[in-house]
Amino acid sequence: MFTGLVEEIGTVERIIKGAKSAKITIRAHDVLDNLKLGDSISTNGVCLTVVDFNNNYFTVDVMAETIRRSNLKNLSIGSSVNLERALQLNSRLGGHIVSGHIDGIGVIEKYKTEDNAVWITIDTSPELLKYIVEKGSIAIDGVSLTVAYVDEKSFKVSIIPHTKDATSLLKNKIGDEVNLECDIVGKYIEKFLGLKEDKSNSKGIDLDFLACLLYTSDAADEGLGV
Repeated sequence: MFTGLVEEIGTVERIIKGAKSAKITIRAHDVLDNLKLGDSISTNGVCLTVVDFNNNYFTVDVMAETIRRSNLKNLSIGSSVNLERALQLNSRLGGHIVSGHIDGIGVIEKYKTEDNAVWITIDTSPELLKYIVEKGSIAIDGVSLTVAYVDEKSFKVSIIPHTKDATSLLKNKIGDEVNLECDIVGKYIEKFLGLKEDKSNSKGIDLDFLACLLYTSDAADEGLGV
């Protein structure tokens, strides 16, 4: 698990491509402290396992599924990546709970400067937007941010100067892809309540559904069962 608080910006030094996978070597400094083989490092928000390292770099294997679902497929020599080591339980949780498991891809649509902040508009799919809540949390390329606006097509975040300097977010150009991980809470609630969309019956939650829940609750309270 991670917090979405980036520790440093790493630089891609080598990429060895397989048929569908890749082995990536990243130059870094801070995240190498007390590093061990098998440790996890969030790389642009993707949880990757260290398979080799020295005093200047670490190497990770990237499987085909990760290549398909993330923007790691777009990396080249010299690319900047956000890096964070796994959360320690004796540390402050300054961001939010981030698993390092990407939900999907967003596309940078617009930048706008407002005083000391920069607004970023990101387009993404309806499948992801249903989990994105105004004033909720989202991880963009591994950076924990607060959603400031959301509609049926896109969402916006506003970043402060520190985030601008400490992450690679503003190194992206209009049209570039970014990794998105939605707040984990909403996904688990959906799973527990069985609210996943059923294509054969898209009725969803309505007044009849809520009335049924109320009846079930009342019956249980009275020991009647259903």
